[in-house]
Amino acid sequence: MATPHIAAEPGDFAPAVLMPGDPKRAERMAESILDDARLVTSTRNILGFTGRYNGAGDFKGRPLSIMASGMGMPSISIYATELFDQYGVERIIRVGTAGGIAAQVSVGDVIIGTGAHTTSSMNELRIPGTHFSATADLRMAAAALAAADDGMTVHAGAVISSDHFYFTIPGQFDAMVAHGVLGVEMEAAALYGVAAQFGKGALTILTVSDHLANHSADMTAEERETIFQHSLKLAVAAAFA
Repeated sequence: MATPHIAAEPGDFAPAVLMPGDPKRAERMAESILDDARLVTSTRNILGFTGRYNGAGDFKGRPLSIMASGMGMPSISIYATELFDQYGVERIIRVGTAGGIAAQVSVGDVIIGTGAHTTSSMNELRIPGTHFSATADLRMAAAALAAADDGMTVHAGAVISSDHFYFTIPGQFDAMVAHGVLGVEMEAAALYGVAAQFGKGALTILTVSDHLANHSADMTAEERETIFQHSLKLAVAAAFA
């Protein structure tokens, strides 16, 4: 039952999928937290794995999948649609990075994106005459927040999903900060829209890799690849909520 973008068969995916953007990060995550992980899709080098969670506690041994999304809202929308609609996936948790914009957010912190504003038109046509509100599954968000420990600094609130990585409108980020936005990323709003379309659950958990007001503490490319353990722990809790 391969789709145009996923070369898996029925039953290859667990009910919950953790979804980083980078295929290499998906592979690293699978090696880190899954026993008996098997590659279930590699179409367009977007890697997807399914295995059993190897951590301690009540979740140990439960099936879990990890699959990359690529970059940007169109890409994650394609994969989320096919996973929800064709493979019976019930929950997708984006595990990624964000640029901090709020003063209380620092590099290395974790953001649980309870809602996602966007500069994109991805959700504009979902409900004619209505500005769609892109929000996370609150039960999953609560489970992620409850899993935080004293070694983490975790923020819960709105993020902004942008179509642009380098281009910004002068004054836009200042206005977002004034309206309580914590950070900027590129996928959450579209993921939440697809989840709402299919009546499924979605959440975005982000490691702050840089801060737009202070670039002196930005993470290196290597750190972006390896520093995801805090977000990963919260994502697992959300996956099994």
